[in-house]
Amino acid sequence: MESIKESVKHMPGFDKFQERYELMKQQVLTDPGVMRFLRENPEISDIHAEKLLSSFYTFKNEQHACRNCTGLENCPNLMQGYRSELTKVRQTVELRYKPCELKIRDEQKKSMSSLIKSYFIPKEILEARFDRLYKHSIDETRRNAISKAYEFVQMAGMGQQVKGIYFYGKFGVGKTYLLGAIANGLAEKGVQSLMVHTPEFLREMKSSLSDGSFDSKMELLKTVPVLMLDDIGAENMTNWVRDEILGVILQYRMMEKLPTLYTSNCDYDMLQQHLSFSQKGGLDEVKALRIMERIKHLSSPVFIGGNKNFREDY
Repeated sequence: MESIKESVKHMPGFDKFQERYELMKQQVLTDPGVMRFLRENPEISDIHAEKLLSSFYTFKNEQHACRNCTGLENCPNLMQGYRSELTKVRQTVELRYKPCELKIRDEQKKSMSSLIKSYFIPKEILEARFDRLYKHSIDETRRNAISKAYEFVQMAGMGQQVKGIYFYGKFGVGKTYLLGAIANGLAEKGVQSLMVHTPEFLREMKSSLSDGSFDSKMELLKTVPVLMLDDIGAENMTNWVRDEILGVILQYRMMEKLPTLYTSNCDYDMLQQHLSFSQKGGLDEVKALRIMERIKHLSSPVFIGGNKNFREDY
């Protein structure tokens, strides 16, 4: 009885198939990467090498794809974002995979993003970087604010107590964007932060009393390694917001020595006046002063001036 191998030879089109196979084998075995591997492993005979053509073929094609890379999302490799490597294992050869540079950067970016939590913060703010802060003509107050922000990032996560910053100035001078740059700078160091737009978040806190998420949100704001309260002083002030939300959060953070950063259109005196308003009419200056003492204890004031509205450029 004729063997299967011999039977295949008599099938129509076998000659053309054999030609294509020989051409493919030649291309694979003369590939620079494959030839280098075979030189480094001279114990692999020609017969053995032919049996490994499938692995060599995959390696050749994937190396070609990597050399002509058009982006991680278009990667045609068997494992997207991974480079194949030929590895001698006992009497055979295996393909092993390592992440490419694009994959590594993508994973780092995802890891950084997971360290930055936010509520009601625009996407462009969450993509802020220190190197973009210098693309504009800036005055001395803005230069000082950037310097203080950068200094904070360098000191945070070093195992020592770090005081927060209270950035204040008029609308549109780049206070919120600066917080975004700080958040990304901290993420690069592996330090988690939470950035919230204070007026919107405080409105949500009221509704969270009914959906059962109030305690978990309060716990997050109290315990996150770095808290950033954006636009404080713009919220509708009530006794409950001041005493049961801001007061409780800031008291905990002061006791635990956790840094808090702020942005505001108000300086300290203006914010204290805002905090003193009472729903019952008149002023509650004692409770306002108590909140301000916590804010001052947790931060240093940094003014940002300038006449240009940078928000238009972000």
